[in-house]
Amino acid sequence: MRFTSRNARLAGAAVAVVLTVGLSACSSSASDDAAPADGTLGTLKVGALATPAGEILDFISDNLAEEAGLTIEFVPFTDYSTPNPALSDGSIDANLFQNSTFLETYNSAAGGSLVSVGDIYLPSAAFYSDELTDIDDLADGARIAIPNDPTNEGRALKILASAGLIETTDEPTTLTDITKNPKDFNFDEIDNATLPQAVADVDAAFVTATFALPAGLTLDSAILVEDADSPYANILATTEELESDPRISKLHELLLSAETQDFINETWGGLILPLSE
Repeated sequence: MRFTSRNARLAGAAVAVVLTVGLSACSSSASDDAAPADGTLGTLKVGALATPAGEILDFISDNLAEEAGLTIEFVPFTDYSTPNPALSDGSIDANLFQNSTFLETYNSAAGGSLVSVGDIYLPSAAFYSDELTDIDDLADGARIAIPNDPTNEGRALKILASAGLIETTDEPTTLTDITKNPKDFNFDEIDNATLPQAVADVDAAFVTATFALPAGLTLDSAILVEDADSPYANILATTEELESDPRISKLHELLLSAETQDFINETWGGLILPLSE
């Protein structure tokens, strides 16, 4: 079994995040805290990756927000490392891209105090392959690509363990948490955003829905999908100062509305699972 050491890389990333937060100008909100004179709630800047969160926010903005008195300004991001620092420094008011474990890891590394408003949807993660149609067909010594961040790396390892292909500690985060690897799989740790491109180069690759969908990877093309009761639901996150802001409360309500749930189901056919109160 080949394990790739990345402790130094993780430490460097944590330091970079801390420096990013420390150097940012502090602000409680990217939008004007005062409610407009016309009685509407005002504008809320929400950071997210384009798919699926950005499309969900656009749907709400186009169909539900005006009647609710809310203006949503979608601020696009292309990676997982920048939305939380942007929220911490007040560039945005909320973000929608991460699960609670990712948020806790960020707060711990950066000394942050961002909070979850609640679970919104589950972006199902899966293993994909250009050659195989079933995860059990992985040969001895197969090469498997997995994310290089602790949250999603642990998620990938848990899915493989649930399929009986490896054994891990109760809460794995790195390759060193693999306790048994009977088929001597080789693991390549890769940045989450580049995993769709790795599918062609390895025997199997773990890809989260955020990056699978733009690459044309669907539920039907997956060879192993995580269970629907996965604890990795994406959350609406904000700052402690804005947690009770009526704009945040209204957005949370709209994200969990029947209209939004129908949109998610119709658009992504089961790869994105909407949640409710």
